[in-house]
Amino acid sequence: MSRIGNKIITLPAGVSVEISAGNLVTVKGPKGTLSQQIDQDIIVKIEDGVLTVARPTEQKRHKAMHGLYRSLINNMVVGVSEGFQKNLEIIGVGYKATNQGNILELSLGYSHAIFMAIPAEIAIATAMEKGKNPMVTLNGIDKQLIGQVAAKIKSLRPVEPYKGKGVRFVGEQVRRKAGKAGGKK
Repeated sequence: MSRIGNKIITLPAGVSVEISAGNLVTVKGPKGTLSQQIDQDIIVKIEDGVLTVARPTEQKRHKAMHGLYRSLINNMVVGVSEGFQKNLEIIGVGYKATNQGNILELSLGYSHAIFMAIPAEIAIATAMEKGKNPMVTLNGIDKQLIGQVAAKIKSLRPVEPYKGKGVRFVGEQVRRKAGKAGGKK
């Protein structure tokens, strides 16, 4: 029994879904259009503004794809209607983040600045307020692309466990380690 796969997807106002012959699902909404190729065996139906995903058999392969494709379609529907946002916080003395258009410039304690081109589908904003850590905000309709770009930014300076310096998601808990026990004899 797939609990996720059996959930229905209610389509919000202004969102339309088209299923082409090759099982290509296209979702159009106020924020844009997304497409996803669905496996031929998975059945996608639209009735009265409700989208359902079904599997033909109880094979392990079909069970695995059932919940996956339901989640992918749901993420597309949410993306074109509401959009997704990721907030990154940069913690460390002298660490900075600025952007010009879709070019992100990061100073993360290395001997050089890091320039990163952000895809055109993602809107980026940086904020550096006095007394607060620099923030990077990513907005877009494709959840997978936003997560991938956020993970790439985060990998440029992973959070270290002793002082907690590095790039992290807002609200992320980092396990800290105790340093050396210096001077105990």
